[in-house]
Amino acid sequence: MRVVIMGCGRVGSELSHALGGSGHDVVVIDKNREAFFRYPPGEHARQIVGLGFDRDVLEDAGIREADAFIAVSSGDNSNIVSARVALEHYHVPKVIARIYDPRRAEIYERLNIPTVATTTWGVKQIQLMLLHDRQEVRESLGGGSLLRIRVPVPPHLVGKPVASLNDDGKILVAGVSRGGHGFLPVASSTMQEGDYLIVMVSKDAMELLDERLAPPEVV
Repeated sequence: MRVVIMGCGRVGSELSHALGGSGHDVVVIDKNREAFFRYPPGEHARQIVGLGFDRDVLEDAGIREADAFIAVSSGDNSNIVSARVALEHYHVPKVIARIYDPRRAEIYERLNIPTVATTTWGVKQIQLMLLHDRQEVRESLGGGSLLRIRVPVPPHLVGKPVASLNDDGKILVAGVSRGGHGFLPVASSTMQEGDYLIVMVSKDAMELLDERLAPPEVV
């Protein structure tokens, strides 16, 4: 995959290391040359100094052949402008923009640009850590209406079918992590001690998921 990243701060640098280390072709754009020294990108990432919404800069970065464009600079406006150029002018298949102001997320979603709002994500993760024992948010989708959660299998569910946690349209166990490996569960899959479940859950069904994970009351 060919990926163009705009912004070489902490996030842009980490992304370039992760994607480049996985064998992807990565180009990083930043308007400040010093950014490449402050937060060095991945070893094989190409570095370009310039504005991420400047078409000449984007052309130099290979935007026409890019499979993905990720805008993670420190400015919301720069991120969304560059993301719109990548999406609407160059028709890059996958475009993602980071934003700091979560109130703008709905506006960007109407433009068909997926956003990552660090403030919103952080607040939700803290709330879930406080209110929902042993659950950890990995991803928030659909403006926060859908969550992907990694949760350990409680002792009372060991040996039970994975599908027993599912609830049509509300809860779906999409994957199981076991002994450092993952797999997609089938009808005959059962939960084992030490398993972690990857659960897709509607925000409105969090209490239902808690009930199904909670140990039975002792009479």
